Amino acid sequence: MSKTFINHTNHPSDKWSDAQRSAAEAYGEIIDVPFPPIPSDATHDQVLELVEQHLNEILSREPAAVLCQGEFNYTFAMVERLKQLGITTLAACSERVTSEVVQGDCTTRVSHFRFVQFRQY
Repeated sequence: MSKTFINHTNHPSDKWSDAQRSAAEAYGEIIDVPFPPIPSDATHDQVLELVEQHLNEILSREPAAVLCQGEFNYTFAMVERLKQLGITTLAACSERVTSEVVQGDCTTRVSHFRFVQFRQY
């Protein structure tokens, strides 16, 4: 099995820019492993159970690198586990470009995110 780049976020890779896709493909084939919904009333132990469930799925894909971003407690625990296993774990770094459109009494703010790089945890 060839190495893979695991996208473990709420942002499907088919919506990524060419630049982000190219940076990910440098690690291997991109595979989306969607970030799980984390209930706000989940206990610490329940979050750790979710981490272990998804960790097994991620490891079965033989990752060269994992992009992991989402709910903070889960992300922290997952990144810790992946790093313990020696797996390159990344965050996406983007520039926010914001514009405002004023129409009468309404102001609409639109933000666009431009991928810059992956940064290792």
